[in-house]
Amino acid sequence: MAIARSVIDANQFMALGTADRDGTPWVSPVWYAPIAYTEFVWVSRPGTRHSQNIAQRREVAMTIFDSHTSGTWTAVYMAAVAAEVDDAADVDDALRSFNRASESRGLRAWARAEVVKPGEFRLYRATVTEQYVLGEHDARIPVELDNARRP
Repeated sequence: MAIARSVIDANQFMALGTADRDGTPWVSPVWYAPIAYTEFVWVSRPGTRHSQNIAQRREVAMTIFDSHTSGTWTAVYMAAVAAEVDDAADVDDALRSFNRASESRGLRAWARAEVVKPGEFRLYRATVTEQYVLGEHDARIPVELDNARRP
């Protein structure tokens, strides 16, 4: 759906909802890079609460919203499965996508050594299983999953 794509393309942060093994929720803002409209990567320290939660429970919720103009809020709501990216080939692919998005926003590129052991950070990936946008009167409208890779 065009609305979902436009919100994902126009924004930089998502609210990432995680839960620990007991189900205690935690929400964190993370700067994301979309690999596809159903696949997102970000960089975090493995010791952060949301990273520890993902290690215990892979199911996450994510919301990307655009609130720049009053009265015209748009959002994409997603359920996903997340994990640390730890396979060497996957790290390289995810890091390329993350750096491409980072540099396009005027931010620095990350070095591989920063996001693999013994570096301080790790790459995380979420693969979307459900996606919705808001319709009239805040009704959630299911979006057909768009696995198209982004340029």
